[in-house]
Amino acid sequence: MLPAEALDEARSILFVDDEASSRKWFALTFGDEFTVVTASGVSEALALLGQRGHEFAVLVTDYRMPEQDGMNLLRAVQRDFRHLVRLLATAYAEKEVAIAAVNQGKVLRILEKPLDEAPTREALREALAVHRSQALERALNESRVAAMRETLGFLAHELNTPLATVRGYVNAVAVRRLPAGPETPPGIVQFQEDHPGQLVAALESAERRALYCQSLVSTFVQSARDAYPGAAVQTVSAAGLVRSLLDEYPFEGDERSWVDSELSDDFLLPGRRDLLYLVLCTLTKNALLVLRGRPEPRLRIELGRDADRRGAPRRWIRFVDNGPGIAPDVLRKLTREPVTTRANSGGNGMGLMFCLRVMQSINGAIEIESELGAGAAVWLYFNRYEATTP
Repeated sequence: MLPAEALDEARSILFVDDEASSRKWFALTFGDEFTVVTASGVSEALALLGQRGHEFAVLVTDYRMPEQDGMNLLRAVQRDFRHLVRLLATAYAEKEVAIAAVNQGKVLRILEKPLDEAPTREALREALAVHRSQALERALNESRVAAMRETLGFLAHELNTPLATVRGYVNAVAVRRLPAGPETPPGIVQFQEDHPGQLVAALESAERRALYCQSLVSTFVQSARDAYPGAAVQTVSAAGLVRSLLDEYPFEGDERSWVDSELSDDFLLPGRRDLLYLVLCTLTKNALLVLRGRPEPRLRIELGRDADRRGAPRRWIRFVDNGPGIAPDVLRKLTREPVTTRANSGGNGMGLMFCLRVMQSINGAIEIESELGAGAAVWLYFNRYEATTP
């Protein structure tokens, strides 16, 4: 398959014919508009493709050649160089040849020899247009697969901690079960608590984390559906997404009381709801982790608008905390490479890189401002997007 990074290079046309005069005429006639490379037979053509296959977009091959006929070349190209758009040139327009060319060689057009300049030039233009269209579709598919792979890896990372917590809570309940005594009524199970309500609180906390995991899995399922070509473009309001976050996120203890929001300046978000939801979850988690143990911790989520350096309007979601701040050397790297200040607790810095990738995919950006001891602010900017108030 043609690598996505080589799409712009594949513009040449490979013309294969055992007659030197035919090769010379083709190169001179169409070299004014196309980059033409010629080969005298199947072996030479396959050798060229093996060395420089990524440069070629179109193959035009003669049918009758002494070494091997054009059908052998077309079958080999169909197997090993599927990105090439194929044309067959022949003076022998038998029905069987035409059928084989279409069924086995997957040719776009059959050109009758001797070639006429005008229809041949038209066929070459059509073939290049088809190649560009197919190359774009391949690149989009590769992008979808890469995004799916990244989302799956990120999802696995995000599910690990809450699922481990659920297991811990369930185990803590299980080990406090008291053995049934001779006077224990049938169907009654007793547990021992260190303080009243301890086990109920543990089960409620486990339920919140299980619901959060369920929402992440649902997010991934939606991502898988959206990866298919032709999926409907999703829209979601920024305020609605933040409200979903505050309702579904598995806050520990009194963490929910640390968070407030200002959502009156609402707008519609571009991109996929599921991936943007993961971005908000990641930023919330990062902020809450640095706020733990801080006096009077606060996290504020706001919606707003401003203009970029060129004066173009843009909308944003901002996370502002009163945590310890970020060291300047770490701050400089945060949006360029995986960096974490929590390596000893399982952090790997990939969360923010995932967020950055999602924002870039919708022509957005992430900016971070912070001073040591003065908290941090993270902006999600939605650039070049004319947001509409719901």
